[in-house]
Amino acid sequence: MTSIDLSGIFPPLPTSFDRDENLLPDRIRFNIERLSQYDLAGFLILGSNGEQVLLSEAEKITAIAAAREALPEGRILLAGTGCQSTRETIALTRAAAAEGVHAVLVINPTYYKGNMNHDELVRHYFDVADASPVPVLVYNMPANTGMDMTARSVIAMAEHPNIIGLKESGGNVVKMGEVLRAVKPGFQVLAGGAGFLLPALATGAVGGILASANIAPGHCIDILRAFAAGDITLARELQHSIIPVNAAVTARWGVPALKAAMDHLGLYGGHVRRPLLPLGDDHHRQLLELMDNRELNLYKEKK
Repeated sequence: MTSIDLSGIFPPLPTSFDRDENLLPDRIRFNIERLSQYDLAGFLILGSNGEQVLLSEAEKITAIAAAREALPEGRILLAGTGCQSTRETIALTRAAAAEGVHAVLVINPTYYKGNMNHDELVRHYFDVADASPVPVLVYNMPANTGMDMTARSVIAMAEHPNIIGLKESGGNVVKMGEVLRAVKPGFQVLAGGAGFLLPALATGAVGGILASANIAPGHCIDILRAFAAGDITLARELQHSIIPVNAAVTARWGVPALKAAMDHLGLYGGHVRRPLLPLGDDHHRQLLELMDNRELNLYKEKK
């Protein structure tokens, strides 16, 4: 089993669709090429911001292949491969590995919540990790799954040699600290939201997979660098300034807002896939007002 260094910032790319909700692989490549002007550690394709649950299996493979084609040398490509069954998760994980991803991010099954106890969850992740040709990251996203995996479960999962990290999107820094205190050396935690990036770093996270890194990559990197340099005052100022716009493109208005923000900045956000609906005019106006904050270092194409 091999490991990889996940230190740094990863944008969870939205999946590009046209007006008729058809997949646009060239726009996925376009976004990676533009965002790669920044010193990002890599990219996540098919995360929650990628509307993964709304794609067919064939579309998922096409999206992964497009991302891999555009990935610059030295960057890491992660792919979200969590499905409702262990069997399907393994199949998608193997297909993603065959397309050249470096690691997979696996969200927990959620439909049979009443049965998803500690033993079943740990067995699920162990079975996926046993079958995966690439390293596996656990993905805890309670806002979308309706389940919040415990530190005890994550610590047990971390015992598997092919499970190398955790994306924690619940914002519970106490849990992050519990996990990092107990797991094997080298197990890496990534913050799942820019709104709590600095607190996560303070507990031992190595970086983040952040929706806001699609629209403010330099800002997210600056928080990480300020923390690493010991400039906590600057890191705190940067952290505070990104909280409102990050909330807008995550918990408040979600993927439609993220795509609208990317369109506004000259990236490709494009259309969402139903049942999601595009951002309404009033919310769009409020979003642009938040993005007008001069303290924010938003995406700009470098000449």
